Amino acid sequence: MTPEHASELNAKVCGLAPVIPVLVLDDASLAEGLATALVAGGLPALEVTLRTPAALDAIREMAKVEGGVVGAGTLLTAEDVEKAKEAGATFGVSPGATKRLLDACEANDLPLLPGAATATEVMKLYERGYTVQKFFPAEANGGAPALKAIGAPLPQVRFCPTGGVTLSNAPDYLRLDNTLCVGGSWVAPKDKVAAADWPAITALATEAAALSR
Repeated sequence: MTPEHASELNAKVCGLAPVIPVLVLDDASLAEGLATALVAGGLPALEVTLRTPAALDAIREMAKVEGGVVGAGTLLTAEDVEKAKEAGATFGVSPGATKRLLDACEANDLPLLPGAATATEVMKLYERGYTVQKFFPAEANGGAPALKAIGAPLPQVRFCPTGGVTLSNAPDYLRLDNTLCVGGSWVAPKDKVAAADWPAITALATEAAALSR
């Protein structure tokens, strides 16, 4: 898969809703219920981070949910890419980008949303063909004003800012011309997930899906 094709596919994923839930799951048995609740609330694109032993099984369970588009986050190695693809992930997300990781995603036909934090990192990815990127960590890197500033000389690149994004500051990003959507964990609070409080999560997803962009 070429970087250009990966960016085209990820632009479609980012266009599904204003928010991509960033999910950290310790119990894969909750995955299907969580995905169903988020999709019901209008958030079909789901990022399961590979930060727990349950993550790959969670991706497998979420892949069964009708209407959901499941991706794997926190991809760091070629092995991560291969395991995520095998588990059913249809896109990948990384905090940064290395040549080895980019090569692995392209070789395994897994569209990658690569992370970038500086203009130089954005330019290197753009030079390779990635026109859709993740701005991370968004708030720690100056938030919406910083992303707006990067967009001035690099209007060809569009972003999914993630990291410190909340319901209150998401609109600041979504009104930017170079923002396709945001990534956030607030739509799936740990206590609500642990309690399998799916109506509450659907309500949070519905609120997030209504954000303007």
